[in-house]
Amino acid sequence: MSADEDPPEPARPAPAVQEVVREVVQVQEVVREVIREVPTAAPTLVVDKPLRSGQQVYAKGGDLVVLAMVNFGAELIADGSIHVYAPLRGKAIAGARGQAGARIISTCMEPELVSIAGTYRTAENPLPDEIRGKAAQIRLEGDKLVMEALKL
Repeated sequence: MSADEDPPEPARPAPAVQEVVREVVQVQEVVREVIREVPTAAPTLVVDKPLRSGQQVYAKGGDLVVLAMVNFGAELIADGSIHVYAPLRGKAIAGARGQAGARIISTCMEPELVSIAGTYRTAENPLPDEIRGKAAQIRLEGDKLVMEALKL
């Protein structure tokens, strides 16, 4: 070894590696007030007097049940379904706000116009013989009105 050279360092033992795992867990309880509207049954409007030409009945937000004759020129409008337990000769507009599941039901189907969720049929295109003047229902399937006789 020369005088210019540094003496070799003594061998040091390798440092011991120690793994420390720390886990910090915080539990926070979050309380939120959730306001839900509980669905209620839609109101049903019941009419027990005959409807004459020029009269209009609107069942806002629900079904309409008519227990007397609906004459030509009278108009029934419901956001839900329309049930007429007498001759239906006027206009029946069910599902007025777009409810495609609405139906029009009558014990004597002779309407001048039927409409469900905007799909309509007028008296210019007469109802089929198996429906006209009989107990029947009209419902919407896709964009087509389906008419079926009721078996009473």
